[in-house]
Amino acid sequence: MKREERRQAIMDLLVGARAVDLDDLADRFAVSRMTIHRDLDDLEQAGLLRKVRGGATIEAGTQFESDFRIRALQDSDAKARMARAALDLVEPGMTVMVNDGSMAALLGANLVDKAPLTVITNNAAVIDRLKDAPRVTLIALGGAYSAKFNGFFGVVTEDALARLRADLAFISTPAVAGLRAFHMDDAAVRAKRAMIAAADRSVLLVNHTRFGRSALHALADLTDFDAIITDAAPAPDDRAAIDRAGLRLTIARD
Repeated sequence: MKREERRQAIMDLLVGARAVDLDDLADRFAVSRMTIHRDLDDLEQAGLLRKVRGGATIEAGTQFESDFRIRALQDSDAKARMARAALDLVEPGMTVMVNDGSMAALLGANLVDKAPLTVITNNAAVIDRLKDAPRVTLIALGGAYSAKFNGFFGVVTEDALARLRADLAFISTPAVAGLRAFHMDDAAVRAKRAMIAAADRSVLLVNHTRFGRSALHALADLTDFDAIITDAAPAPDDRAAIDRAGLRLTIARD
């Protein structure tokens, strides 16, 4: 097996299992542990995985989120259910903001069902999907393009958001600890905060597996959101904290 084929196979395993063991990979591909080390080093450098003791993972860490191409392949059923629940909050004629992320990208692609709409987004996947959509006024936020997040960020993005208003903003996060959302990227945090500030109502989209996790940058308190949408019930302690705070939690079911 050629090097690139082996590395693609490693990523395929990671998408399915979320974590791989170095020794298992060496046995599977009949190569040395050092060869696998080099493969994992290069894949980590490309932002596709995070090395851990004895292997690698695509699970988010305090300073790591896997590349959007990997995240787009994960949890497709959960994302589809969350997108449907989020879409129920949208009414024709609204102005809606959609942030970066694979979950938000799926939601953005379905917004055509609620036209006429104005959609403001820094998500490149949403821009591509809606650029020719009938009865959708698309405001594509400029800025510095991030290949990792497949979106636009920075001063240009934030300045544009400061001059806009929306009825509703959909914000996704990779980590929730206690009653606060976190993110590992400062530029993404600033763009998300600008959307929250520019919207009359904000909705947090978060996979249930992301509860009980933290990341480098505090994004917002959960009380800053008018609603939270997840795909399954969070752990009892997390659910109890949300209920005590009087927050509106929607669990998107089939």
